[in-house]
Amino acid sequence: MRRAAVLRPLLAWTLLLALAVASLGADFAFGQATLVVTYAIAGLGVVIIVGQAGQIVLGQGAFVALGAYAQALLVQAGVAPLPALPIAAAAGALGGALASLPAGRLGGLYFGMSTLAFALIVEELLVRWESLTHGAAGLVVPAFGLAGWTAGTPAAQAAISLAVLLAVLAVCARLLASRLGRAWRAVREDEAAAAACGIAPAAAKLRAFAVGGALSGLAGGLYAHWIGFISPEQFGLVFSFELLMLAFIGGTRRLAGAAWGALVVVAMPQLIAVLRDALPGDWARSAGLELMLFGAVVVGVVLLRPQGLAGGSGR
Repeated sequence: MRRAAVLRPLLAWTLLLALAVASLGADFAFGQATLVVTYAIAGLGVVIIVGQAGQIVLGQGAFVALGAYAQALLVQAGVAPLPALPIAAAAGALGGALASLPAGRLGGLYFGMSTLAFALIVEELLVRWESLTHGAAGLVVPAFGLAGWTAGTPAAQAAISLAVLLAVLAVCARLLASRLGRAWRAVREDEAAAAACGIAPAAAKLRAFAVGGALSGLAGGLYAHWIGFISPEQFGLVFSFELLMLAFIGGTRRLAGAAWGALVVVAMPQLIAVLRDALPGDWARSAGLELMLFGAVVVGVVLLRPQGLAGGSGR
């Protein structure tokens, strides 16, 4: 039963990739697959924080930005990309830990708004600290390389991203089965009951944000290499909301939800491009078409599959 549960998604993803290669071309299909996998790694951070620890996070893009800029600055300073990735993850973890500090005094929507404020602060720092980040001009990031080999093709980039995603999924699965994962779920269900059982809710939340931030920072480090150029506006509030919608569309209670949600979020712009060709002129030129379509997808998932595309137990 367990083997079938693993094989079915793998077969589905293999079939989707084969269809994409046949219809869109290999380079474009593998390029989109790289984005899907990278978004999925970042989305895992939201799944940990929102789905497992039960906290509202509205500024996940800030953790991705911290990882991307840490990776870019380290590589520019002469550090090899592979050893720089753990430092990028650490930068995201530090951001997550800092964003979780108000959790001791705030809860619910008020705490979510504090994470939004943290994201705005990070974006403003990246813009203003021009001597380090080059501000709005951004940073050019070289291709990912290892021991003289460079991941210069979309297929190579997709393979590296997939290897990282599989490793991260294995680590997250072990975490959720551990005492820490049980503490997160206890805090999610009832903080008072968790505290009565000897669990420190504030400490559990901090660890959830640190782990979620580390995953997003790791995704940011990879994203910087795949895109080749980063600037503060890439990691604004829209990006944070995309990651949040990604988790809810895929399912916040299961790790696989990050992958299915990432597929929808990355495929959406392509669907919008097709719709613009088919819609009348005024509708095709509408600036809010993307947000409207995202909203329709979220509403559809909530009504037809409340547990997300990956399913899961409990509401």
